[in-house]
Amino acid sequence: MRQIIGIAGTPGTGKSTLAGRLAESLGADRCVVVPMDGFHLATAIIEGTPLRDRRGAIDTFDVGGYISLLQRLRERDEAVVYAPTYRRGLEEPIAASIAVSRDIDIVITEGNYLLSPEPGWRSIRDLVDEIWFVDTPTELRTVRLIDRHVASGMSREAATAWATGPDEANARAIELTRHRADRQIDGG
Repeated sequence: MRQIIGIAGTPGTGKSTLAGRLAESLGADRCVVVPMDGFHLATAIIEGTPLRDRRGAIDTFDVGGYISLLQRLRERDEAVVYAPTYRRGLEEPIAASIAVSRDIDIVITEGNYLLSPEPGWRSIRDLVDEIWFVDTPTELRTVRLIDRHVASGMSREAATAWATGPDEANARAIELTRHRADRQIDGG
């Protein structure tokens, strides 16, 4: 039976880094990382709407698409399931960029809202075997986010405003779900 492990946490907490290191230690022949970020709504969808200024909030993701992918990965009926990823710098999801073959025994999925009790999102708990919450001090998360945004082309001023604005608002909502995790991991 395939194991699906979820890694949740606030923006900048180290979810992707932890998922990547864990997958590397398990080996590419056994484990693949499938990020929830591949289900960001495309800029073409949110441009000109209030969602644009809140990119990264729970309602700026295609939860139905993400749930469908997790169901397909859980069923393991297909020879290959293709999953999207998210390209930083481009700031867009990229469809069918991760191949998960039937012989992969462990899938790690990581994202902000894996522990959300909201409709749609709450079914994630039934599709994964365990969800870990990465806990990182706010100051460290903020520095990481500013550096990430600058590396993606934002000015330091814009990066700081985004990290302390929308990213922090999302972090406060995500923090409220940490008690639903199976395990807490130190990300600092």
